[in-house]
Amino acid sequence: MSRRNIQLDEQNKLRHFITVEGLKRQMLVDILDTAENFLGLGARKTKKVPLLRGKTVANLFFEPSTRTRSTFELAAQRLSADILSMDIKTSATSKGESLLDMLQNLEAMGVDMFVVRHGSSGAARFIAEHVAPHVSVINAGDGCHSHPTQGMLDMFTIRKEKGEFAPLTVAIVGDILHSRVARSQIHALTTLGVTEVRVVAPRTLIPADVATLGVHVHHEMESGIKNADVIIMLRLQKERMQGGFLPSEAEYFKRYGLSEARLKLAKPDVTVMHPGPINRGVEIASNVADGEHSVILQQVTNGIAIRMAVMSMTLGRPEIEMGEPK
Repeated sequence: MSRRNIQLDEQNKLRHFITVEGLKRQMLVDILDTAENFLGLGARKTKKVPLLRGKTVANLFFEPSTRTRSTFELAAQRLSADILSMDIKTSATSKGESLLDMLQNLEAMGVDMFVVRHGSSGAARFIAEHVAPHVSVINAGDGCHSHPTQGMLDMFTIRKEKGEFAPLTVAIVGDILHSRVARSQIHALTTLGVTEVRVVAPRTLIPADVATLGVHVHHEMESGIKNADVIIMLRLQKERMQGGFLPSEAEYFKRYGLSEARLKLAKPDVTVMHPGPINRGVEIASNVADGEHSVILQQVTNGIAIRMAVMSMTLGRPEIEMGEPK
């Protein structure tokens, strides 16, 4: 199979979910539509459907995570899968066992899906290239490369708030250089046909080739968010910074923080988003994060539905209908 199509099987159905890049618009819409079916499940008395009954999902988180790991676990539980969450720090890989040896041992235990978060870009793809044909891999974030389910839950949130993508101007503000989320958002927004995607950051936090992705680059916050329909604030990836990217956090907030005063430059019905975790007073003021325009908590809720959608599309049995288990 070609490098570009590793995510798809022979019938062009989703087998792995490594990156948004290269997937057609209809595939992204199918993910959003499938998530819509799962959104109300959390309000039911019984929160499970049998789509992945008999399947085993292994969470391999080589980096710490709270929201992503928790929502993947909840998504798998609600699909009735068995879950194996690995403590990588105490696993055999810390004792010298190779990653491929660990994967083969887990496959021998009957694992059907790996959810992988790793500090190295390309790690999820490497795993997908070496798993057995019946095993699926979902990228839960790899290095500075991609975080596709976060990108898609952000698209789902935007669609819930705005309806259509085509008329929108979306501003992504912050540490574009180190953000795997930003790359996934940009690919998804452009594929879904958003009118204008802006990236807003100091020059030190903008990739040199970002304009080739079809975005407009702004180095001033005021011009970047003016008349925006959606503003996505990004966390400063301080753990990935080496050197003088910023003078200080206080100076960063002064120039690029989202305050109530700056928010007035955007559309009156602007939607404010943040993939988390939030650094209050650094990227965003607390009264904006908790304000009427913020959908940050809705993003977390939507993350469960999106992850259920991706897991069911890669491993699920579509002949089983949705509904309360008997």
